[in-house]
Amino acid sequence: MPGVSARRLSHEERRQLAVNLTRVVKLYRSILDAYIIEFFTDNLWGTLPCSWQEALDGLNPPQLATLLLGMPREGEVARYRSVWPLTLLALKSTAYALAFTRTPGFQTPSEFLENPSQSSRLTAPFRKHVRPKKQHEIRRLGEGHLSRFMSLGLGLMVKSIEGDQRLVERAQRLDQELLQTLEKEEKRNPKVVQTGPRHPPHHVVRWVDPTTLCEELLLPLETSPQSRARLLLTGLHACGDLSVALLRHFCCCPEVVALASVGCCYMKLSDPGGYPLSQWVAGLPGYELPYRLREGACHALEEYAERLQKAGPSLRTHCYRAALETVIRCAQPELRRPGVQGIPRVHELKIEEYVQRGLQRVGLDPHLPLNVAALRAHQAQENRVVAFFSLALLLAPLVETLILLDRLLYLQEQGFHAELLPIFSPELSPRNLVLVATKGPLGEAFSLLETEDN
Repeated sequence: MPGVSARRLSHEERRQLAVNLTRVVKLYRSILDAYIIEFFTDNLWGTLPCSWQEALDGLNPPQLATLLLGMPREGEVARYRSVWPLTLLALKSTAYALAFTRTPGFQTPSEFLENPSQSSRLTAPFRKHVRPKKQHEIRRLGEGHLSRFMSLGLGLMVKSIEGDQRLVERAQRLDQELLQTLEKEEKRNPKVVQTGPRHPPHHVVRWVDPTTLCEELLLPLETSPQSRARLLLTGLHACGDLSVALLRHFCCCPEVVALASVGCCYMKLSDPGGYPLSQWVAGLPGYELPYRLREGACHALEEYAERLQKAGPSLRTHCYRAALETVIRCAQPELRRPGVQGIPRVHELKIEEYVQRGLQRVGLDPHLPLNVAALRAHQAQENRVVAFFSLALLLAPLVETLILLDRLLYLQEQGFHAELLPIFSPELSPRNLVLVATKGPLGEAFSLLETEDN
């Protein structure tokens, strides 16, 4: 997806981008703030301008991917069946123009050309227990699995902070398993495997408070008598406030000289406290990003566009869930948007069968009399549901851009230089923008990050 590069923007241009983003988000807040499961109960289709309805109504999923999301198949030419209203075309152009580009400096990760499940850039011991997505992230960021690669693969002294004791215990078992594997490899093939002392990650069970500096995080594993400790803070998909905590530690602690942070789970940011961080964004009218907007910013736009192109039956899930919501509200009006545990193989069920199972999942009588004709009428609007959801996904990157731009501006307000780059393939890893900051020149670091073979 096209977009703007943060690196090409001056400080003033970044501030102006924040102004533009807040204006656009405010203008289309009704789409961003909508819950797709309320498509029928809140008549979401009717909230769109009539001209938009006419343009989008009847488009099949591949057409939505090509014409609305701007993600055609390779070699496909976009062909509009009618003249779209200028307001809808303006929305599409604005979404492309204001969002940070998520396209990295390479087309397809060459590491998976031979085998889509195994990165050729990681040796077999470091691929064990690691999904392709994480293999790609570990190798690209060059840093659970990240700390293991940094310590046992790159020979760095690494401290890993984790709040869940069970995850720490599992990580320690995997550390020992990898150590044993590397020792066996070294005996069999000493010329191939790197020799020398190996230090597994030092694991610490600790919750990091985003508002309080964590001394345990900053204590060095070893100190040199000639110089003080120099620390790099990394967070590969640091959830919610953890990304904010890393930024604050970087700004306040002289021992921390560099930061590499890939955030995720924006809906878990404290409100207030996690956003906004910069004085500039906090002073803009319409800067607020409620929970629903931040949650939407975590959706995988590229993955959904691929699903649209394939036009598989799984796309009907949102329509089914929206139809279920109408039955729930009729049976128990005060019960709104309850969580429905996963229903296996939704696409193979008739809509009334899905509704019966859904009612049971939320504690209601699955044998309630159903208006099957009304449910079938809802099902007939499946493409409208998909179209509305696609509109929300088109806008979602603007919210992510505003959150990350706020972090860039915060670091600049603290006197530091920071940049943002798409480092992972968005098809493999949707949260692929890495925020890098140092207390020194950034040029060399970014020349490495911008190439595939880093």
